Amino acid sequence: MQTVLITGGAGFLGINLVRYLLEKEFKVIVLDLEKFDYADVTDEVESIVGDIRKEEDLERAMNGVDLVVNCAAALPLYTHEQIMSTDYKGVEKVLTLAKRLGVQRVIQISSSAVYGIPDHHPLYETDNLTGVGPYGEAKVLAERVCEKFRKELIVPVLRPKSFVGKERLGVFAIYFDWIKSGCNLPIIGRGNNKYQLLDVEDLCETIYLCLTEEKEKVNDTFNVGAEKFTTMKQDFGAVIKYAKTGKKVIGTPAWLIIPVLKVLEFFNLSPLYKWVYETASKDSFISVEKIKKVLGFTPKYSTSEALIRSYQWYEQHCEDYVGKEGVSHRVPWKQGILGLVKKFF
Repeated sequence: MQTVLITGGAGFLGINLVRYLLEKEFKVIVLDLEKFDYADVTDEVESIVGDIRKEEDLERAMNGVDLVVNCAAALPLYTHEQIMSTDYKGVEKVLTLAKRLGVQRVIQISSSAVYGIPDHHPLYETDNLTGVGPYGEAKVLAERVCEKFRKELIVPVLRPKSFVGKERLGVFAIYFDWIKSGCNLPIIGRGNNKYQLLDVEDLCETIYLCLTEEKEKVNDTFNVGAEKFTTMKQDFGAVIKYAKTGKKVIGTPAWLIIPVLKVLEFFNLSPLYKWVYETASKDSFISVEKIKKVLGFTPKYSTSEALIRSYQWYEQHCEDYVGKEGVSHRVPWKQGILGLVKKFF
């Protein structure tokens, strides 16, 4: 039985990956700043509260493990310093220690945010990297570190689209709250742009493939996204249709809304950050041909199916999160002024 360390294992991706790998009969260790408090699997996991930025915490968690999946990340609502120290320098610390301890593979969870705001689609792994904001920039820098370590380690890098599924809250909790409340759902722009997402279960499968497939195949960089997707209006409309509220997706003029959101972000009145509102009205999709061809992976869920699956979980569990807010995917993001705007929809 191989031992896998999952950094950031108490987060949204982390818990889904923990459950997935336990079913595949791996021994799982979790390192996270937050306590691992998922009752269904707590007894099956070795949990360590610690920080990947601290070498003593990393060594305590990594000593004796075979494989590492680095999911730890400071998300865009964190400070510039937190993002750079975790998403860039933290990756460097993980890889340096993994090399010293003889870890077999380190899978780095990057992001399609490394492509910035592109001028063409689909996006391929060979396209230029121009991350927007501290989060995108840190992910680009981390990938460059991974490339350097590939001479001595197996370091698969995955660039997933925004992913949803069980336990996903964060910004998607805002959308789901509006839908569950029986409101129309406003979006930036007309909503006719193609926008690809990803189901977390599909992402877990790609991580598993990177842990188990031949070294020569996986020591590379791969896009991961839903193979089937339509437009923002259609895919979010599918969730509204499932919820049977009789409401609809309403387009708004991007030229007007984006400057307003910039001002609200500046004054911390809205949780929506630049990469979200700058890309929401534009096409946003990546090619998954490489991972299909090299690793034989075909995504199971379309974007609309992934959203509905995520909304179903939200419906069942939203009451558990009343009064809980934060900046991670584990809890709903504070709506700020958007909570007032909801009354008009």
